[in-house]
Amino acid sequence: MRGFHGAGKRRSYFEGWYFKQQNGRDTVALIPAFHRDKTGKPSASLQILTDTESASLPFPAEAFYASRNKLMIRIGDCLFWEHGCLLDARKDGFEIHGQLEYGPFCKPKYDMMGPFRYVPFMECRHSVFSLIHSVNGDLVINGKTISFREGTGYAEGDRGTSFPGRYLWAQCCRGKESFMVSVADIPFYGIHFVGCLGFWYLNGKEHRIGTYAGARPLHMDGKKIVLRQGRVLLCIEALENHGQPLKAPHFGSMSRTIHESAACRVHFHASDRQKVLFDFESNQASFESHWEKSDTAQQNSP
Repeated sequence: MRGFHGAGKRRSYFEGWYFKQQNGRDTVALIPAFHRDKTGKPSASLQILTDTESASLPFPAEAFYASRNKLMIRIGDCLFWEHGCLLDARKDGFEIHGQLEYGPFCKPKYDMMGPFRYVPFMECRHSVFSLIHSVNGDLVINGKTISFREGTGYAEGDRGTSFPGRYLWAQCCRGKESFMVSVADIPFYGIHFVGCLGFWYLNGKEHRIGTYAGARPLHMDGKKIVLRQGRVLLCIEALENHGQPLKAPHFGSMSRTIHESAACRVHFHASDRQKVLFDFESNQASFESHWEKSDTAQQNSP
């Protein structure tokens, strides 16, 4: 565990990285993570999510390493860094191996949390490492080879103590375009507010979405997000969503089960008054929803 930079002396802690790759037909997300529960016991895991299955492979803490100075994570015999990843893991009847090469990361202009990055004691902090990048190589998962030839990738991460109790998250790469929105119910010093962050990347330009940029959620339910930011109205709706189970942190322990669709049909729409900024459906969008009831939570935003 030498070199790990995020945990400090806090007992409950997690940090996870999310590397997604698509080839136009298949989607594979790779999620290495470190976690430490309320007793101070550390551990690590590697989760694999595809269109049809998911797996969580446990590792001892001593098998985990994360660099202090750059994006580089080692877990067992698997290695992840800005230029690609090496996979070689076999546990509990699940097997994955292969190598992927990433093209240059398209990095966000500034921290995805904006000024909230400086706020202490938030239960979860979100990062985006690459808005979009190319992927080349092969993965073999349980004997099936998945090839990426000029595929598309995306990379983000989370750290803190727990995932939010209620949240929605959607991400999509489309050609050379990329989109991500996250809305969460955030506990903060004894109160709760609904915060949002994300971006859309079109024609080589990043457009930021965030509570700190004036974005306000108008509606959330189990499959739909509606936001307004200034004159822009953004709507993201899952038209189908068949999530696979993943483990998520709760006070540092990976004891919570969530469900994420690595690739499903989602409609994305944004307009600036009467001007349509984008309007499309994708069959390879990722979607995760843990917002079970309808909420017009605008009045609860700060």
